Amino acid sequence: MARAYVSSVINASAEKVWERVRDFNALPKWHPRIRDSRIEDALPSDKIGCIRNFNLQNGDNIREQLVGLSDYDLFFSYSMLEGPMPLSDYIATFRLTPVTDGTRCFVEWSAEFECAPENESDLVSGISTNVFQGGFDALKRHFGS
Repeated sequence: MARAYVSSVINASAEKVWERVRDFNALPKWHPRIRDSRIEDALPSDKIGCIRNFNLQNGDNIREQLVGLSDYDLFFSYSMLEGPMPLSDYIATFRLTPVTDGTRCFVEWSAEFECAPENESDLVSGISTNVFQGGFDALKRHFGS
């Protein structure tokens, strides 16, 4: 099983960052690689089991299902149902942890998935850099980090 993991610190409270990222349908509002998104079947975007159907800036389509969300523990987890990458069994978690020394938070984004051995390095690198770090960089810009 392959694993992608990225962590960082954002100069904003965990509560403020959580307000920005909590909505499972809000990717286009904070991630620069996402063009548009909708929740299928008009379900609430925080209902476990809801499916977000979104397009990347390059036109690729991805469908992901919310499998966990906690306002107390400040995380959400989701599985990828369909996408352009040659992988399967993709499960990811985005998690915030307050930093008590100042108004900052520690942010982690990780994913585990199955893929062919010859694709693993490129997939881990691409997901880590383009998806996870790209999202963190956009959040840092938004919060003035």
